[in-house]
Amino acid sequence: MRNNYAVPFQRAATAVLASVLLAGAGHALAQEYPSRPVKLIVPFAAGGPADVYGRAVAQRLQDVLKQSFVVENRPGAGSLIGTEAVAKSAPDGYTLLLMSNTHTVNESLFASKPYELMRDFAPVAPINYSDLVLVTRPTLEAGTTADLLKMAKARPGDLSYASSGPGTPYHMAGELFKAMAGVNILHIPYKGSSGARTDVLSGQVDMMFDAVPTMVEFVRSGRVKALATTGRTRSQVLPNVPTMAESGVPDYEAVIWLGLLAPKGTPAAIVNRLNEEVGRMASDPQVMQAWAKQGATPMKMSPDAFSRYMQDDIAKWARIVKLSGAKADR
Repeated sequence: MRNNYAVPFQRAATAVLASVLLAGAGHALAQEYPSRPVKLIVPFAAGGPADVYGRAVAQRLQDVLKQSFVVENRPGAGSLIGTEAVAKSAPDGYTLLLMSNTHTVNESLFASKPYELMRDFAPVAPINYSDLVLVTRPTLEAGTTADLLKMAKARPGDLSYASSGPGTPYHMAGELFKAMAGVNILHIPYKGSSGARTDVLSGQVDMMFDAVPTMVEFVRSGRVKALATTGRTRSQVLPNVPTMAESGVPDYEAVIWLGLLAPKGTPAAIVNRLNEEVGRMASDPQVMQAWAKQGATPMKMSPDAFSRYMQDDIAKWARIVKLSGAKADR
């Protein structure tokens, strides 16, 4: 008599065997990776937080994985140029993307673009986040945010703020400030944060929002005036500078955060290996201490948790883009 349980049992056994073999293959793949140099594309100009911390992560991965991690800056079009290049790369773990929340903003800021973040990329790991600081040229007749708001309301459109380009955290921090404070300040976009910063330092532009790690030394040397930071609490690096919420714009919060992505379809074993190593870096006491001195806080999540974090951030910035009326071309 035929055993009614034989076929289901055979199928189950085959499925178990297949999963074991796949798991073994994934483990072997992760152990073999990387067998040649890996390219990390930073879609921003050199000198900004994304470039600085991208290079730090690349160096760490190079040290622990014993293979070259080469950083390549491909700025332009609000990060779209470099990002598209990675989206079109082979999903083999040898081309990675250093992202920031510019990318989550761009999902709603640009009416069309050659990729979709959650469709075309595999989230690998977050890296860190930093508060921003609102700074002005030293000669601006405003010593506090309250002074600045009074001036902006009396002279609508006369004051200007620089950013590193449409959709960047610096741009959106400025648009959020304008919307929540009810002021009209002219946005002057640059192709990178270095140009924006240079023109604020030289007095060509009135102000900008910039990352605390990048701007702190200019604040301490008096080359710019720091009016407010953008986190929920005061920055440990600039403890004497009030938050924006303390300065008359309640509930204001804007930060810059960084992460690592791979092209969609990159093997899970490679994604998990990279996530593990970046997570170890984030938990390293020496790294945590060094970044804290710069005003950056390490982040650590699984790939799935990071995916959910990105989706939530896309939704958050979609609301802010709508509130501010921000456009990619200004």
